[in-house]
Amino acid sequence: MIKSLKSLFNQMVDTSERHTMNAADSNLAIAALLCQVSQADHNVDDTELQAQTLMLTKLLTITEQEATELLSQASVRSENSASLYEFTDKLRDLEHQQRFELIQSMWQVAYADDHLDPIEEAIIRKVAELLYVNHSDFIRAKLSVAPSA
Repeated sequence: MIKSLKSLFNQMVDTSERHTMNAADSNLAIAALLCQVSQADHNVDDTELQAQTLMLTKLLTITEQEATELLSQASVRSENSASLYEFTDKLRDLEHQQRFELIQSMWQVAYADDHLDPIEEAIIRKVAELLYVNHSDFIRAKLSVAPSA
């Protein structure tokens, strides 16, 4: 009986810890994808860093300091990553609207330096595909943040 209760309690704790770890992994994955966009042209400037921080505070409802710390970790992970899949795989549970907002935020970072590099666009397109964001939403997200011509 005591073993059963102990086992049940351990399962509940493990599940709670796993959920907390999954949320942390998701947050780091989102931050890493924003870093991927800014690192695409091998020139990360202050406006892109500010855009990343702003987008993270909005997407994750965290403080600016928390966003900065998360971006610091994510930047290293992003630079050492082999593919986008390792980040998008952690975001499978996102709702459609959250996926759209992530793509929109990636566009915001891409346009932050007033120059859209083709590699930045390619990364956002690939992430949209991996997150099953349809092409019309991909374009809608882009147009919602693109500077007027």
